Amino acid sequence: MNNTAWQRARDLCQLSVRVHDLKHTFGRRLRAAGVGLETRRVLLGHKNDDITVHYSPAELRELLEGVGKLAETAPATLLKAVRGA
Repeated sequence: MNNTAWQRARDLCQLSVRVHDLKHTFGRRLRAAGVGLETRRVLLGHKNDDITVHYSPAELRELLEGVGKLAETAPATLLKAVRGA
């Protein structure tokens, strides 16, 4: 995909975007949409899950939601200890 036609079109539109950048964006948007790892791997054309994870890392919102779920299920005494009360 990174051929002369792509480079000419990119130059004509005065874009500084590389195909590699688009692949990262695609991977991140798939993950944000809730698409599973195996499906993302196939869509991104990877053979290795580690590479797919590199192209679709967890977003900050997803990480905060994960911690929030833990806080919702933690016993009140644990929360009290963590908060220093």
